[in-house]
Amino acid sequence: MTVLAIRGLTVRIAGRTLLDGADLAVDPGRKIGLVGRNGAGKSTLLRAIAGEVQPDGGEIRLAARARLGYVAQEAPGGEASLLETVLAADAERAALLAELAAEPDAARLAEIHDRLIAIRADSAPARAAAILSGLGFDAAAQARPIGAFSGGWRMRVALARALFLEPDLLLLDEPTNHLDLEAALWLEGWLARFPGAALLVSHDRDLLGRAVDAIAHLDRGRIALYPGGFAEFTRIRTERLAQQKAQNERVAAERARIQAFVDRFRAKATKARQAQSRLKALARLPPIEAVVEDQPVRFAFPEPPALPPPLIALTRAAAGYDGRPVLRNLDLRLDQDDRVALLGANGNGKSTLAKLLAGRLAPLAGEVRRAPRLRVGYFAQHQAEELDPAGTPLSHMQAALPQASAEQCRAQLARFGLDADRAETAVAALSGGEKARLLLALCTRDAPQLLILDEPSNHLDLDAREALVKALAEFGGAVVLITHDPHLVELVADRLWLVADGTVRPFEGDLDDYRALLAERARAAGEGAAKPHAAAPPTRADARRDRAETRAAQAPLRARVKEIEARLDRLHREAALIESKLADPATYARFKPEDIAWAGTRRAAIAREVEALEAEWLELQERLEAA
Repeated sequence: MTVLAIRGLTVRIAGRTLLDGADLAVDPGRKIGLVGRNGAGKSTLLRAIAGEVQPDGGEIRLAARARLGYVAQEAPGGEASLLETVLAADAERAALLAELAAEPDAARLAEIHDRLIAIRADSAPARAAAILSGLGFDAAAQARPIGAFSGGWRMRVALARALFLEPDLLLLDEPTNHLDLEAALWLEGWLARFPGAALLVSHDRDLLGRAVDAIAHLDRGRIALYPGGFAEFTRIRTERLAQQKAQNERVAAERARIQAFVDRFRAKATKARQAQSRLKALARLPPIEAVVEDQPVRFAFPEPPALPPPLIALTRAAAGYDGRPVLRNLDLRLDQDDRVALLGANGNGKSTLAKLLAGRLAPLAGEVRRAPRLRVGYFAQHQAEELDPAGTPLSHMQAALPQASAEQCRAQLARFGLDADRAETAVAALSGGEKARLLLALCTRDAPQLLILDEPSNHLDLDAREALVKALAEFGGAVVLITHDPHLVELVADRLWLVADGTVRPFEGDLDDYRALLAERARAAGEGAAKPHAAAPPTRADARRDRAETRAAQAPLRARVKEIEARLDRLHREAALIESKLADPATYARFKPEDIAWAGTRRAAIAREVEALEAEWLELQERLEAA
């Protein structure tokens, strides 16, 4: 028995066919990740299942009496309290209470009371409060209006609404877009415990790798189901595409061979019968299936000019709003080859630090020193709301670069996949991913030495996220990254800063250590004060905790190894630059003898530092291996 059956589903939006005879079955308790390119129709499919979009053909069938929970991309808002927002999710309870307040006749009054008892209406406030408490909202927060909370916390309320319904099928549309890394990790654990079925639209590789047991790929209107997580889906699909391509090549070669025989002997009487036979064989060959390989997505950040270090140095700085500091005692430094990711829960001040570094927020105390001629590119998702819906990407770029030609503006847009057609499409008609590309193009238009990216991967599909990773790897400037996507952090950042307790400090470890820290905090918070009198036998949880403690103990060593590797990389690049300059005859005509002498001295100093760092690196590796 399936909780959801989709057969031959066809949906057209504004004359465009998004779903064309799509089929999908979801069994009870199964977790399925729904993937596909931006604009393929993933959100439309969820809306059709939820009844918000009317199909043009086919059928969508839910199991009898199955309860459906739907969490859309946009977080709820309004003046209702958190508790009221969650309670309102049960539409039947709300309708019965409204009818009860209208004082119906005695017969109907008895029916209403019977039904309220059946759906446990009296215990609903307590159940809703317990769910909200489990998601981090205390009693005071539950009484506050939902509009007073940030997007990440409101998304938790949306999840609380869905959980309160106790659905048999849960539809989640990009749930991590409004969550910080901590909340994304919480969601991953929550889905693992959720007993119902789930259909999850996400571009988060980690979530798709850990929280689902199958991948549904929506491509050109059809749905193909693959067992396993995202890595298995990628492997199977790659193999299938290779097999299909090879089969097409074999069929094409056989067609060409038969057609050549027919063309050669059709007019000869002695061969006419054989030619006719070959024509029949040609007709029996299977049709050549189109292998439509997606066009590769490429991003390219403009190469910035080099500046002397540091780009930014903060000394005992404080930052906040209306004279009230959010962050204090900031002693931080950024160089042009730094790649930093910010960790910390929503509300701890990550965006405040980003605005301070970007120069959009003046320090309340201390000192912020910037390199002369420093250019900063600042990306934040809320900037999409500031775009002119009637304007086009080209008109926005021309307004941002008034001295540039139309061709130069188009070239900058093309760096982020906004081709000629999209460049002249109204912003209102762009997808969320296309708006994100436009914002990236705008914030890098001046070739900044520092990129500050606040949730840059929201609304980008999987291929675009990989393109972003590659572009950042090739970027010659510094990067400060705020993201809920662990995959992006692991591939881009070589340093982690923890924003917590009103300040920012380096985190000595990697994301595994941070996950272990969060898990340990959650475990400690969930433990009672009482301790068992007798020692319990070790469990898997104990083993995981021991491994986490071991990783935590090794974290300073691994952090130092990463620092050394980053420093060696910088030194090797500096040495290569000095070598190239000294090998260029023009250098000796352009620079003073004392400058050239300094370059030789610097080269020798680099060699000594490299030797010392390599020796330390080897020693640390031996200690890690021994541990």
